[in-house]
Amino acid sequence: MAKKQTAGRDRLGNLAPKFAELNDDVLFGQVWSREAQLSARDRSMITIAALFSAGLYPQLKSHLVLGKEHGITKAEAVEIATQLAFYCGWPKAWSVFPMIEEVYGSTDGEEGHVLSCFPIGEKNNAFAKYFIGQSYLAPVSTQQLPVFNVTFEPACRNNWHVHHAKSGGGQMLICVSGRGWYQAWGEAARELHPGDVVNIPAGVKHWHGAAKDSWFQHLAIEVPGEESSTEWCEAVADEEYRKLD
Repeated sequence: MAKKQTAGRDRLGNLAPKFAELNDDVLFGQVWSREAQLSARDRSMITIAALFSAGLYPQLKSHLVLGKEHGITKAEAVEIATQLAFYCGWPKAWSVFPMIEEVYGSTDGEEGHVLSCFPIGEKNNAFAKYFIGQSYLAPVSTQQLPVFNVTFEPACRNNWHVHHAKSGGGQMLICVSGRGWYQAWGEAARELHPGDVVNIPAGVKHWHGAAKDSWFQHLAIEVPGEESSTEWCEAVADEEYRKLD
């Protein structure tokens, strides 16, 4: 399900309240959320193509941003524009490529994904058995405090786990890109966005990962502790994860 849209009310709520209501509640609240028919990523591709064809560039840029959140890579965006150029007009592609550069950045990360200023790193194969979906791991610092950038593809999340320590310990997450989730055992899941910080004390059973329709990155900082260790537990149940918006 697409996240709740408020752009109509934010921009046009006073001028055109009915239009804003239809935009937020019908177009995004009902049509975009019909994932049984088309995924959010598919709908982004269709919308990008339609806006490219019409030459509606301000809206197209907004949907390139949304498409990036839905997992469309820079390489895919370039390929979409290249193919559409033959059907919709060569000059339109020339106008769109700078937008793609602006939205995705000038350099490619792992498999073409540009998410933040931090590297994506290598596939997290060493811990793959503790994750559902593909994750990536990049060391940011190994001095003073160990800091790693963890990247989750859409719908990827780690298993429930616990950071143990005799004293001190635990973990801090600093969210840097995309949309994700954190949940402590017995508590409601918390939606995460860039700039959010999660403090996880030692001994708390928890999981974290990406939303269904978005790539997600966070910095993972291991808090120093005495006799620290990590206990990996069961996977997050699919039926519980699917309930999250």
